[in-house]
Amino acid sequence: MANHTDEMPVMAPPFPKAAPSPRAGSLAEFKAMGKALREKCPRISHAEWKPPHNRPDPVRLVLKADEGRIPELLPLRHGRMVLSPFTFYRGSALAMATDLAATPTTGVHVQCGGDSHLVNFRGLATPERRVIFAINDLDETLPAPWEWDLKRLAASFVIASRDNGLPESAARDAALICVRSYREHMAEYSEMKVLELWYFALEAEMLISTIKDAGLRRRVIDRLAKERASSTSEAIFPKLVGDSGGSPVIKDQLPSIYHIKGHHPGEIHPDVTHGIARYRESLTPAHRMLFDRYEIKDAALKVVGVGSVGTACWVALLMAHAGDPLILQIKEARASVLEAYAGKSVYRNHGERVVNGHRLMQPASDIFLGWLEGRKRGRHFYVRQLRDVKIKPAVETFHTTEMNFFAETCGNSLALSHARSGDAAVISGYMGKSDAFDEAIAAFSVAYADQNELDHATLKSAIREGKVEAVFEQA
Repeated sequence: MANHTDEMPVMAPPFPKAAPSPRAGSLAEFKAMGKALREKCPRISHAEWKPPHNRPDPVRLVLKADEGRIPELLPLRHGRMVLSPFTFYRGSALAMATDLAATPTTGVHVQCGGDSHLVNFRGLATPERRVIFAINDLDETLPAPWEWDLKRLAASFVIASRDNGLPESAARDAALICVRSYREHMAEYSEMKVLELWYFALEAEMLISTIKDAGLRRRVIDRLAKERASSTSEAIFPKLVGDSGGSPVIKDQLPSIYHIKGHHPGEIHPDVTHGIARYRESLTPAHRMLFDRYEIKDAALKVVGVGSVGTACWVALLMAHAGDPLILQIKEARASVLEAYAGKSVYRNHGERVVNGHRLMQPASDIFLGWLEGRKRGRHFYVRQLRDVKIKPAVETFHTTEMNFFAETCGNSLALSHARSGDAAVISGYMGKSDAFDEAIAAFSVAYADQNELDHATLKSAIREGKVEAVFEQA
């Protein structure tokens, strides 16, 4: 592992939040307030990306993000990140947060995802078992400038398009479509009544009905049906669970799922027992009663994602009775990468920060969402169902038609999430009706995709030279 001696630059002070806009006033007045923000932050100013002279070394930021993670998993994290510029981008939320803090902003804050790249959007099941589309992975969520989320999302479309071998013009168009969708739908959401907006969700059937390409529409319908049937606790139970002396236990599936050293399957680690009890206290009385119908049978460590590799993550198996499982994910919640620039969270527990971010940004959230503090003081976790009809798009297979549809959908979804917590009319007024803002963010996205490729190459060189350790999983 590299041991860089160069000092990290001093973090910028928290970004000043704009004064809250008055609640009284017409839609036109709010939009005029947004339009006035163009004086201090012209829309064209978002187009440029030039790395500042004191920009941190990207490898140094990768190692900075490693701090506090499980040491033996760090080489796996590096191996996953270096596979491509796209996987590097997914694991480098800290680097982009540092860069975004130096870019122009209106100063208008919303509840941001903090890591809003396109793979973090997917189909989700509501408590009523409808499938909606929304952002899902919110480990970095924090109130912050709305532009930061949009720039990270738009740039991810350029990077993913390049990764899929699409033409450069198509990559730029995907970013442009994403931003245009965000702008146009933000204008629509700004005109909704507060409760109307709060109840609104992007339902799968509604989105499918907008697809004009018959082939794409059929593929989306088929994928939805397949994933809906295979991503419930009951469906993943046989893949995840085995039998030990007549009792269900989680199967070790190295290197992704394994029991902690010294503990056999079915032997619950004391940290998990303690955590489950603390988690239970975070649930509402009604959901606590529901949870009490289940008994924990086993728990194992699970390696997740690209950006989360090395954080402590458990998967817990609970049963009401034979054939009635509940599979929970207990995931470590660390300080958001945005904190150094947007200010600290109002929540003492980062698990609570993440849970409340879900509830603000998602039209409907997992009923088992909760949080806890570990036995080791200062270690925070949040809990949710492991999958529960979480339909992840196969982005790596997208051609231009699929990418453009997904860009439109993600832009719409992000606008809805931001409108739920922010001043939609102010943001809409700032962006306006022309494509000036869209073009600016698309230009930024292309420039930042170039920067991301350079940063990826820097990590690749550090690994090749033995400065950073990496291990690679077999395909």
